[in-house]
Amino acid sequence: MTSLPLCLVDWHYQGYKNWPPVSWTSQRKMLQFSTGALLLLLPWFGGLVLGEISDNFSQCLKFFYNKTPPKGIKAAGYQPICQRYKNQYHFASLYHRQHRAPLYSAYILSPADGKRPKTSWMYEPQLVFDRASPDMQPFPAPKPVYRSVIESQAVLRDYKNSSYTKGHLNPSMHQKTKEGREATFTLTNIVPQRAGSNRDTWNPLEKEVMERFKAFCNGPMYVITGVMPYKSETRWINNRVSVPEYMWSAYCCPSYKSNLPKSVKPFFPTYAAVGRNDRNSGEEIVQVDPKADPSMRGYDVRQLSLETLESILRTRLRMPVSLFIGQCKQERVTSSWSLWK
Repeated sequence: MTSLPLCLVDWHYQGYKNWPPVSWTSQRKMLQFSTGALLLLLPWFGGLVLGEISDNFSQCLKFFYNKTPPKGIKAAGYQPICQRYKNQYHFASLYHRQHRAPLYSAYILSPADGKRPKTSWMYEPQLVFDRASPDMQPFPAPKPVYRSVIESQAVLRDYKNSSYTKGHLNPSMHQKTKEGREATFTLTNIVPQRAGSNRDTWNPLEKEVMERFKAFCNGPMYVITGVMPYKSETRWINNRVSVPEYMWSAYCCPSYKSNLPKSVKPFFPTYAAVGRNDRNSGEEIVQVDPKADPSMRGYDVRQLSLETLESILRTRLRMPVSLFIGQCKQERVTSSWSLWK
């Protein structure tokens, strides 16, 4: 598939006061090209787009239990993305175009064999144009960002001075290879997350889930991590990227050790969690521990059953959400597991 340019550079957005030194005729031609390209793009924004961006996850179903994405999410505006990097698929995300943030990312947990990578943040070219590169691409720092990229998705400037960190849904520590860890650094896998949640309460949960996997799973662990918006009205950073009120995560480990300790049995084959991303939120979903360290207080994480999480999601999202088909029933044989070890 041939890659095409992504339209006009937004010089003003990057703080440039003047256009590059080209003639008015050249500028007008550039504007005509940009406008025409954007008009061609508009029909795609509401529906099917060819390539790695499509109306389903057909190219990356392996990241879902039984190759089946969550059921019941039917609202307009959600865009499936098969997250591709260096010519390989690494995970899947359901991205909300208007909110410029993912609803969830789905992946197979495989503990990292190295440190958190020092890599460039990336964007999804095919959210801009269906014939663009199928691989995620690094932002062209220090060069200006294309206007069409800015309009189609979150950019780094959205998070600057926002008081929010860039919160991974698929964390790099859950990806074994260097390329897999680097692939998590796309803003289509990122949501605005308070530091107290990201660093102090959610990160320990990610580590705990990884330890459960290593200690008790005999086969792959399928993980889906996502967000819940505010119930009353959408909140934004930079008037562009929606802020979640809660984080959530659920896993499915269909093949696990038969001699689980009694204290561990409730955690298999599925378990879930909900975390607060606003210390001022009510306590109907997650209660606040008044004895918690001040940096953590109000960012509590509640671990709960898959069924309880789905009930919460159905109420908050107003959709009949079902995360794992058949509620992730235990399997006797996992013949493909050797591919993931």
